[in-house]
This record gives sequence, structure tokens and C-alpha cells, in this order.
Amino acid sequence: MIKKTPLEYQPGSKHIYSDVDYMILGFIIESVTAMPLDRYVETTIYKPLGLKHTVFNPLMKGFTPPQIAATELHGNTRDGVIHFPNIRTNTIWGQVHDEKAWYSMGGVSGHAGLFSNTHDMAVLMQVMLNGGGYGNVKLFDKKTVEQFTRHSPEDATFGLGWRVNGNASMTPTFGVLATPQTYGHTGWTGTLTSIDPVNHMAIVILGNRPHSPVADPKVNPNVFVSGLLPAATYGWIVDQVYGALK
Repeated sequence: MIKKTPLEYQPGSKHIYSDVDYMILGFIIESVTAMPLDRYVETTIYKPLGLKHTVFNPLMKGFTPPQIAATELHGNTRDGVIHFPNIRTNTIWGQVHDEKAWYSMGGVSGHAGLFSNTHDMAVLMQVMLNGGGYGNVKLFDKKTVEQFTRHSPEDATFGLGWRVNGNASMTPTFGVLATPQTYGHTGWTGTLTSIDPVNHMAIVILGNRPHSPVADPKVNPNVFVSGLLPAATYGWIVDQVYGALK
């Protein structure tokens, strides 16, 4: 289906945020390596780095729900306003929240489905700050980091796979104190990575924003009560960290 979907614009001419590109990247990895995506990244990246809590489908890998933050309270129904066959209705706990990854891709995709904890995320952030390695493990070089985090000429807020602090539109994500070289990414369930190479620091937020009622399902089923709180603005939290370190 993805291969049959027509392009909306010539690649390289502009940027539109979409999950499709990283779905395709996951398929490419599987085609090139002849391995399932989850097995490839777990054996060639996460295991060499000593990461024990970064996996797809954690409930199938020996983890239990109490080790994992729950997300949406009533499955993918947005408090009962969305319906389709076999939709999850119970609290999502230990399963990928993303509908495409869960219903169509078995919980494993290039765009969603990965679970982790703060320790493992700290190691992954350090890989980026170190220019591609951690300890005795070298995954890529500094030039690769620079290539992927460089401001795109079409849109200064995009790198390759990363959002970049290219202009004021990224203030809600990175705050007002992060340097222009800061890059990172958000997650729909309430997560953020913010990596500032100038100050050699990284901030990781692992929240579960959808684990609250929908504010008004009939008006907008994607706005949760917790998303209306000040702490739901990543940039506000990021600024608190910078301010505390001054």
C-alpha cells in the first residue's frame, strides 16, 4: 500500500512531517539485512551498547506491565468516539500505542513501537554527543552525526530524522534557552529527546500524556486533559532544566 501511494512533492524540495518515511526505512533495513527490524536493531545496536530495556513488544520479551507506563485509558477509542473492527478498548499498557504499528505491523515499525527507560536513553543520547560511539562501541562517525543534524535548506527545523532548533517555531519543543544547534524529537505519547551539542547536554522526557481523559472527545478527540497542563509543553520543562543548571 505504501509503495502505491503517490508522492505529494518531489523528494528534497520541501518537508512535511510524516510517519511513512520511517516505515519505509524499516522495510529497507529488513530487505538489506534479511532480518526482522526488531532483531536487527536489538542485536547490532542495543545489545552491544549494553541496553537491556530497549525493545519492541516488551511483553513478549520478559517485561511485565508494572515496568511500563500505560498510555490511553480506553484503547484507541479516544474515550469512545472512534470505532473500527477489533479496536482496542482496554487501557493500553505494554503495547505500542500507535495504531498503524499495532494493527498493521505487529508492534514493530521504523516509526513507532520502541520501548526504553531513562538509563538506556541516556546511553543513546551519549552516543550522539560522543559523535557516534559509547565506550568501546562505535556505531558511526562524527560526520554522520553532523549530516543528520544539519539544518535543511528547505526548512531549518528539519534535519534527517531529527527536528532541529532552527527558528522560533521550535520554542514549544526546545524552549528559549537551548542553542540553535540543539536537535531532538518528540513522541505522540508525551516523550522528548533534546540534545544540545554546544553545552554537551541531553534532556529526555518519558511521559504518558494520553493516560488521562480526552478533554472534549466531540470537539477534538486528540486533545487529552494532561495535554492542557503547563508541563505538557516540552519547552517549558527544558527551560527549567537549563535554568537549574545556571
